[in-house]
Amino acid sequence: MSQIIKNLASGPVPPSVAQSYVTDNGTAVPAANILDVFGKSSTENNIKGIITKGGVAGTGTANELDVSLTNRLQGSGNTVGAVTTTIATMNLGATPGNYAWEFYVSGYEPTAPSGTGYNIQSCIRTDGATATLVSISDETYVEDPALGASDVQITVSGNSVNVTAIGIAGLTIHWNVVANYVFIG
Repeated sequence: MSQIIKNLASGPVPPSVAQSYVTDNGTAVPAANILDVFGKSSTENNIKGIITKGGVAGTGTANELDVSLTNRLQGSGNTVGAVTTTIATMNLGATPGNYAWEFYVSGYEPTAPSGTGYNIQSCIRTDGATATLVSISDETYVEDPALGASDVQITVSGNSVNVTAIGIAGLTIHWNVVANYVFIG
């Protein structure tokens, strides 16, 4: 059992504890020796695909440090019947450039049960005001026969990219998407 020695003139010296944590954006300072560390994701563009933020400047909370995967889009939704539902959308912003995307979409219908999965590669450019889909997206999918009529589409509207799911009459399909992009402007 270890014991804390209060007399620093004799015995081992207690270890030093970090008093601040410098991040890519801000400095986190523990409060009462407590530092909150969170994993997050962000649509923010960062060439490394990951960023740290800390303290009031980075997170809005002095004793918080966030580690975020960047260049990501996430979303979910349900199709009830043969409807089209947007499950994720992202505005491309005012900087002209090109986005290379990879979308991973999973669909699940619990009553059968049945599943479907999509991997879609897409290229979308923007002039800073209007998004343009460059050619046709490349789609690979695997699905149970019961979900053969379902689909996922990558579309643009205004200056946004949209991930839409198309359902099947009589079925409720739960959808989830995670996408990564690389931007050059």
